Amino acid sequence: MAETATTSPAAPEAAIRIRSLYKIFGADDRRLVKEVKAGMTKAELMEKHAHVLGLRDISIDMPKGGIQVVMGLSGSGKSTLIRHINRLIEPTAGEVLIGGEDVLAMSAKRLQDFRRHKISMVFQRFALLPHKSVFDNVTYGLAIQGAPGEKQRAAAARWIARVGLSGYENRYPSALSGGMQQRVGLARALATDADILLMDEAFSALDPLIRSDMQSVLLDLQEELQKTIVFITHDLDEALRIGDRIAILRDGEIVQQGTGEEIVLHPADDYIASFVREVNRGRVIEVQTIMEPAPPGGFPPEGPAIERGTIIEDAARTMTETGAMSAHVVNGSTAPIGRVTLRGIMGAMVNPTERGVKAADKTASITTS
Repeated sequence: MAETATTSPAAPEAAIRIRSLYKIFGADDRRLVKEVKAGMTKAELMEKHAHVLGLRDISIDMPKGGIQVVMGLSGSGKSTLIRHINRLIEPTAGEVLIGGEDVLAMSAKRLQDFRRHKISMVFQRFALLPHKSVFDNVTYGLAIQGAPGEKQRAAAARWIARVGLSGYENRYPSALSGGMQQRVGLARALATDADILLMDEAFSALDPLIRSDMQSVLLDLQEELQKTIVFITHDLDEALRIGDRIAILRDGEIVQQGTGEEIVLHPADDYIASFVREVNRGRVIEVQTIMEPAPPGGFPPEGPAIERGTIIEDAARTMTETGAMSAHVVNGSTAPIGRVTLRGIMGAMVNPTERGVKAADKTASITTS
């Protein structure tokens, strides 16, 4: 079955709005931003002025209560971008609006209050205080806020348990594995009850199995908490697994942004296509994207009911287990909104590049036989 276009859902409410953000590293950045806006390239900026272009004209809305992934290779500008949100890096030009307030225009005192109460950060290398216990690391942000001891103890007990570290309260970071240390870092960030959580390559230093486990921990917590999370990664599989929205950067510019499904199905250029070429499409594409929409009279009942939003890999598993060749797609009720077939699902799982190669091979075989 051919992939069928569906109506895109309404854009989610934005918690963070970034507008026309530029960052040039160098002493004369304010003057040179005019030349960059006029079209000067990153290479020209370095060659002529020995300044480094970090970000060029970044505009993005990050969803409230969702996970915004920013991904790209080393040097793409993703870590530079996230550090503008809490103003660890001063911009050359632009706005970062949170709750209608421009973070880049905050006074020193307002910025300090914003960092203590509104936003938390989880770092790639854990950034735990080695001379403090797990308990004291988790309560550190609350202590900085001046929270009473009872509130600190209650928060520490709750979040240490939620990240699976009960019994380790009195241990020190040196006695913990990398995965356990990152759980402490996550508990510390959550203990302050900040609305926004910044995660800069938070799981990239972990072994693959531990990394996958931490992704599951994060998704389970997010289902409950609905925080606004900005997650930086260079790994597309990680981005697709956890991101509600994904922005891909190259040389300080956004090349493409959208849902994981949109990026996999409609890569903006060859650069993005090279990223998604080896993606398991069955874990990204959802049934409503490839379904045959229900006609006015509906479909005759056949096969299992599969909820809208189900990835096609799970749909194929359900159909295979029940011996069905087709299934109807529902949207919170028993009334079908469409139908998928096992054959259509299998076709959608095949990467278009692979399809082209197989077709070419088949043609060559016919020609030479």
